Amino acid sequence: MKAVILAGGKGTRLKPYTTVIPKPLVPVGEKAILEILITRLQKEGVDEVFICLNHFAEIIMAFFGDGSRFGLKINYSLEDEPLGTVAPVKLIKGLPQHFLVMNGDLLTDLPFRDLYNDHLKSDGLLTVSTYTRKTKIDFGVIDVDPVTLLATGFREKPEYTFEVSMGVYVMNRDVLDLVPAHTHFGFDDLMLTLLDKQRPAKIYPYHGYWLDIGRPDDYEKANEDIERLNKLW
Repeated sequence: MKAVILAGGKGTRLKPYTTVIPKPLVPVGEKAILEILITRLQKEGVDEVFICLNHFAEIIMAFFGDGSRFGLKINYSLEDEPLGTVAPVKLIKGLPQHFLVMNGDLLTDLPFRDLYNDHLKSDGLLTVSTYTRKTKIDFGVIDVDPVTLLATGFREKPEYTFEVSMGVYVMNRDVLDLVPAHTHFGFDDLMLTLLDKQRPAKIYPYHGYWLDIGRPDDYEKANEDIERLNKLW
């Protein structure tokens, strides 16, 4: 298996931690976020990784080198300007017909090999791993008739359940034909394009551990959880 890791963002939401170091190198426990992810990929059978970089690229490249100390090969793809979460993948040469793609700032025990095999069985262009997320509204929610401005319903602090993208995918290389060259193109653009062409993505629901380390409170939780996760891995 080959994997593409998207690590070109500035980590704005994670300030002040990312003021002087790139988000992929922010430590969770005793290791950098991206180091944990790469180590897990290697254990799952990935033998080559392509890291897409922009912000702080030189520092990240110096830290990971050619990947030999992690037991796999690491290549780098540099963006001249931010291209979003899908367009950078189009820049990479030599990708196989099917490959993993993921954000470089997540912590999960997702079985990457199982996800990959599930994708191969689907014969689709894209498989998206999803996680059930509950969101509570801390207010009384009122339904209002827009014409009469009368209340038509009321819910006190309701909770909503959504299937959200985990930021981990498997792509068929042919899906990149739908991605315009040298243009900002994100995961949202790709999903909408596939729906428009009636070639929807295959979904891989996951109910284990997943955390998108994008905000300070998520980062703090990751540091609380990492010791327990290390014992499981």
